[in-house]
Amino acid sequence: MPMFQYEAMDKTGTEVKDSIEAQTEADAQQLIRDQGYFVTRIQEKGRAKKKKSPQDKKKAKGPKRTFTIGGVRPKDLTTFTRQLSTLQDAGLPILRSLKILEGQAKPGPLKNSLLGVVDDIESGSTLSEAMAKQPKAFDSLYVNMVKAGEASGALEIILRRLAEFKERSESLKRKVKGAMIYPGAVVTVAVLIVGFIMYYIIPKFKKIFAGFDVELPGITVILMEVSDSVVNYWYLGPTIPIGFYLLYKIIKKNKTGAFIVDMLSLKIPILGKILSKSIVARTCRVLGTLIASGVPILEALIISRDTAGNAVFYRAFDNIYAAIREGETIAVPLREAKITDVMVVNMVDVGEETGALDTMLYKVADVYDEEVAVLVDGLISMLEPIMIVVLGGIVGFIVIALFMPLIELINNLS
Repeated sequence: MPMFQYEAMDKTGTEVKDSIEAQTEADAQQLIRDQGYFVTRIQEKGRAKKKKSPQDKKKAKGPKRTFTIGGVRPKDLTTFTRQLSTLQDAGLPILRSLKILEGQAKPGPLKNSLLGVVDDIESGSTLSEAMAKQPKAFDSLYVNMVKAGEASGALEIILRRLAEFKERSESLKRKVKGAMIYPGAVVTVAVLIVGFIMYYIIPKFKKIFAGFDVELPGITVILMEVSDSVVNYWYLGPTIPIGFYLLYKIIKKNKTGAFIVDMLSLKIPILGKILSKSIVARTCRVLGTLIASGVPILEALIISRDTAGNAVFYRAFDNIYAAIREGETIAVPLREAKITDVMVVNMVDVGEETGALDTMLYKVADVYDEEVAVLVDGLISMLEPIMIVVLGGIVGFIVIALFMPLIELINNLS
């Protein structure tokens, strides 16, 4: 088995030189990372170095970007932020930290963005300026927090806060998505099975009943008509949802339409509460993180507004922004907007009076995150019996509709 010599850094920034056995260089790097080291250099033992031609050197210097579609996955960005925070805590220069993480990254959008960031920093740009040129990986929240960290000289602290924020956000998303997998899978399978019965099974029964000239009960006639509709207009099944989705997108592009749609979505029983509380939790955590990082309040409000993803909250943040520019506090326009509970307004008011607004916003976010998790669990618990009753009703309807003419047919034959 080949032996690889490597140089790496541990979590304290101490340089480590050693060798390791592995099948390939990629396996060796993975084994080294499993030990908690960041690889800075690795080479197979005994392999002679080839002299590079000028063309090879030119190619080596160029960026090794790959073709990709889409942006960086939130999970990858969260992992990168935590690793960068760890390297900065260890005291490594930012450029060396980025090169280490870029070398470890798999080919994809994140690696391409890191290559761009490294190139810009080597050309004299600051970290925030370089990241701002890579919008697929680093949004305005990320860039502004890094800029605040550079200005305050506490970049490692800002990166740690940013890593914690992204980890909390990803944790909440995973909980919600994980909770919705079961009902989503059940509904999908149920629709496919019922569609199969309507398309293939019911028409066969229809032919049998027509052959024996049996008078069909009303419930059976309804079933046959539904089956005929499925057979004749099956294409409406995928077309209608796609049509609604496209219509939703078109309406959302209009400001008034987006406001009406988002306002109605907040009024949906249970789902509206989950959506509202999750937006409050997210925006409060973003605003608290930005304020704690030293970002000016007006700029922090704009960034928080953009993360809301809801026109009702967007308009409320605009009103808060305008009120603060005129000398008001956050609590007054927040109370008038009526987008949060009285508890949130009171906590924000206390935070402004005591100078601990960021701490209060963190507490609000924590409370609402917990409430969202409880609401989601309650929704799933409620959906399970509802799905059982609905599916049982559909199956019972089909069985009764098919058996009633069969019973009449058996009686006639006897």
